[in-house]
Amino acid sequence: MKILITGARGMLGRELAAYLPQCGHELILAGRAELDITDAGQCRKVITDTSPQLLINCAAMTAVDACETEIEKAYLLNEAAPANLARACHDSGCTMIQISTDYVFDGKKDSPYTETDATAPQTVYGASKLAGEKAVAANCDDYIIARVAWLYGSSGPSFLHTMLKLSKAGHPQLKVVNDQTGNPTSCNAVAAGLEKLIRNNCRGLFHLTCEGEATWYDFTREIFKLAGVSQKVVPCSSEEYPRPARRPKNSRLENSGLKAAGLPAQPDWREALNDFFNSCGEELK
Repeated sequence: MKILITGARGMLGRELAAYLPQCGHELILAGRAELDITDAGQCRKVITDTSPQLLINCAAMTAVDACETEIEKAYLLNEAAPANLARACHDSGCTMIQISTDYVFDGKKDSPYTETDATAPQTVYGASKLAGEKAVAANCDDYIIARVAWLYGSSGPSFLHTMLKLSKAGHPQLKVVNDQTGNPTSCNAVAAGLEKLIRNNCRGLFHLTCEGEATWYDFTREIFKLAGVSQKVVPCSSEEYPRPARRPKNSRLENSGLKAAGLPAQPDWREALNDFFNSCGEELK
């Protein structure tokens, strides 16, 4: 397929740009310089001029804490811009994939969230991303919404890159939150999951995180183990590490939609992390 990727210079966009051509897709890569997604006219013109069959929107304001104070900007990038793209896709007969987040949930459920669970965002980031989901569904009949969480990729920035950087700074110990649980997920696994959905002509709402679960503390210990880093890590509570935006205690997503479609499961998070270090671990040292 001919695919236009917006936010192509972000962490997930770069991974898609590396992965999708291997599957035979032709890509058009658009960063901020090539396409201002907050400009409806420009969205329409670029999509009309390039004639993609599919658009993947990786562009967003993902600075969770900054969203709490830069509310107008958060909604501009996370709701209004996807609406611009969705309308342009609809008018051009182009399928749209919108990347979303676990933050659309309140984090209070005792088990992983499925695609059919009620949303209840607790942050500006989560509320603006949910608004973006609704804007895409309202303005484009032919769409996929893919929720991801706890992402890391080869070039970062990500939690993984932050932990490795801190381990090089000579701290005698690192405190890491141990009461928030989620699915550490590689951008490569998301790229492969999206390609499954594209290849099988799937539509609708899907969760695309890696299988299995961990706390940030568990994730950190596994990162250091695979990186061969000797660093003392101490578990702590969320209250010991306050942030402007409330983090969900439960960020676990269940990939029910993928399984219902009869598609292969996403890899276990430890397997994906091991593959990540096997492919680019030397670059991180």
